[in-house]
Amino acid sequence: MVRSLAVLAVVVSIAGCQTSAVATPAPTPVAAIHTAITQTVLQQTDIPNGLAACASSGAFSDYIAAVKAADPALADSIAAQWKSLQRQGARQAEITLFAADQSACTAELGASGSVKAAASLVVAFGDEGQADRAWQQGMFGFAPPAPGEAAPGITRGTLGPASWIYDRGPVRLACWRKSVFVALVVFTNLDPASFKAATAAVDARLN
Repeated sequence: MVRSLAVLAVVVSIAGCQTSAVATPAPTPVAAIHTAITQTVLQQTDIPNGLAACASSGAFSDYIAAVKAADPALADSIAAQWKSLQRQGARQAEITLFAADQSACTAELGASGSVKAAASLVVAFGDEGQADRAWQQGMFGFAPPAPGEAAPGITRGTLGPASWIYDRGPVRLACWRKSVFVALVVFTNLDPASFKAATAAVDARLN
């Protein structure tokens, strides 16, 4: 497989509102309600025509199993990174992949040579602090550029203060933290407008 994402990782490496509550006797804490993770990832309606859903989409563990059948070394690497995120507080992860050729369905986040593909990965953490620390440290090798440092094609802050985007094909990538979620959207060999619309669609679902 052409390691487009590995090249992108090298490029990247170079480079609360508060309201007053009415006092009540013995108030009961209410847990925050977040969007179900299966509803946050890219859907078929979010992506350009001509891409078919991959059977490797779904729970992240199922994706790792699908990759293992095609590329055991890559699967082991992804599994090790997932275990690291779990140690940082990750509780659940969901992935969706869409591709013009099924060979991209078991590639790293769908990035496979000249194949048109779209992928999204959303990881849910136990709390916002855990999610932010994981985003700062880097998701699957993609760490945000330091403030004031940037490489061509990279911008910070487009999707909120904890976000960065690489928009310089053939691989376009967005990585951001919102609420207890950290999201990755990766478009390969697709146009910038579709990439922008897809990241906005995922962002709108994160709560």
